[in-house]
Amino acid sequence: MKFVTLLVFPFAAALASTVPFKGCQQKVKESIHGPPRGWYKHAPAPKHHILELKIALSQHRFPELEQHLWEISDPSHARYGAYLSKQETETLMAPHPETLAVVSEWFTLHGLAEEEVIHSSARDWVTIRVPVGLAEEMLDTTYHVYKHAETGESIVRTTSYSLPDILHHHVDLIQPTTMFARFKAFKSTPHWTNQAQPAAPCPPGETITGPAGNPVDASCNSTITLSCLRQLYNAENYKTTATNCNKLGITGYLDQYANNKDLQQFYLAQNPSAYGSNYTLVSIHGGKNNQSYEEAGLEANLDTQFGFGLVWPTPGTFYTTGGKPPYIPDLVTPNNTNEPYTYWLEHLLSQDDIPQTISSSYGDSEQTVPYTYATRVCAGMASLGARGVSLLFSTGDGGVGDGDSDPATQFCKSNDGRNVTKFLPTFPASCPYVTAVGGTINIPETAAAFSGGGFSDYFARPAYQEAAVSEYLAMLAPDTFKGLYNSTGRAYPDVATQSEYFSIIYTGQETPIGGTSSASPTFAAFVSMLNDARINAGKTPLGFLNPLLYSTGYTALNDITQGNNPGCGTLGFNATVGWDPVTGHGTPNFEKLKALVLALP
Repeated sequence: MKFVTLLVFPFAAALASTVPFKGCQQKVKESIHGPPRGWYKHAPAPKHHILELKIALSQHRFPELEQHLWEISDPSHARYGAYLSKQETETLMAPHPETLAVVSEWFTLHGLAEEEVIHSSARDWVTIRVPVGLAEEMLDTTYHVYKHAETGESIVRTTSYSLPDILHHHVDLIQPTTMFARFKAFKSTPHWTNQAQPAAPCPPGETITGPAGNPVDASCNSTITLSCLRQLYNAENYKTTATNCNKLGITGYLDQYANNKDLQQFYLAQNPSAYGSNYTLVSIHGGKNNQSYEEAGLEANLDTQFGFGLVWPTPGTFYTTGGKPPYIPDLVTPNNTNEPYTYWLEHLLSQDDIPQTISSSYGDSEQTVPYTYATRVCAGMASLGARGVSLLFSTGDGGVGDGDSDPATQFCKSNDGRNVTKFLPTFPASCPYVTAVGGTINIPETAAAFSGGGFSDYFARPAYQEAAVSEYLAMLAPDTFKGLYNSTGRAYPDVATQSEYFSIIYTGQETPIGGTSSASPTFAAFVSMLNDARINAGKTPLGFLNPLLYSTGYTALNDITQGNNPGCGTLGFNATVGWDPVTGHGTPNFEKLKALVLALP
């Protein structure tokens, strides 16, 4: 990953020389009540341990960028599809020159030379590598090694940090400090122990009726393949092209490696025409893609096999990003303290050429992510949307929180010191600038019990979904789940697809797998097909999908009206007619969606 070295312009230097840091009081910038459930303080962090601090500088023109996003994503607006260029987006992301000057002076006061400071392409993120001792001095804090009681994983964090008061409106956040999120892949081994049993295998040739009214192989009720998904979602006859610059991106984190031998075996079994083809591998921040069977990743295999398999011959890109938030240290000194997600986001935003559709199946409970971090990363998602990228995220496998309907054993507790029972929304699915994908199961489709859904505690409900969500809330009985969720928050999921009994190849063996990790690359693949059709027709890609989905796109989706998503000692929300916080607006009907999007400007 390449960064642009910070240059201090003469104007900035002049400003910096007047900064009255001497006598400036340190004020708390961010603090949390304590480590989230499961984490405990293990030992002081070694003073010589190197931290890679990422500092988010204030984006004073973000409201302008957001307004652009709303306009160019609204099918009824005259600017629909008029996406911003990389340069235009970076101009709106860039910090004020005074911010650069003040922060540069702060670095100088702590002995950091210009060549030790690196900036992102838009200059809105700063990265410095400093020992714990210096970080503690700069942030007026004390770092500790925290361990997770269940897994033994350890991270270097603090529960509070301070900055000189003059920096507070120039710096949005600094990490790693207060973030204990254990971002994970939303996959699981098959849910056959706690889900409805898959239907018994059917005789060859037997069919059932799919959601579009077309015949579907009855075997799709027990095993999901590429063919099943194309049948179910009415895309059997659509052929994508490889020459129109359309691309599909898949993200990989946490040492999740896509095994190429498994991919070829999968192609041979489910899409022989794709056999011998491959994807473009992009390494970010030292990300690897180890090809030994021992290092093959269930999540990476699932995402690449189904994502790329569905859209072939559309080119695919697999992003492997180094870094792993939780880790198991060999000694007291941990060997990895950094989260990889901002590195991926910075890299994409620095590129001139980005896949039009990107799927990610990773996230964590929103409350484990500091508000400042969540809002800033979400702003980066908005920047990608402004450039015409469709971002899709899985909603998680815990229903409204932990997947446990028993009040006696559930563990959905707030980490704000009150320790009250509450639903646990998922981030980044809760970001209003991404499309959140929930899960279904069986044919006819019903909501998967594990399908993550609910309402954000951080993000207000965006205008594009106000009518649909208000209609759902009006159907709830008074005081339903009173105090357990934020009824004014961004609601999710937006859409859904099948999410259970997916047949992948893992270490050379056919392996069933499920979870909303299956759903995100599946829906993303159909979005990529829609982009293929639009590009072939001389139109722009779809970009940020939600304003379209909530205005007219829902009419081309299969509404899911059965099922619920238990958790936090409750049965969770119910799927119903119209939008619901279990399956959103439903699953795709590709031919209807294609007709709809080709009729747009």
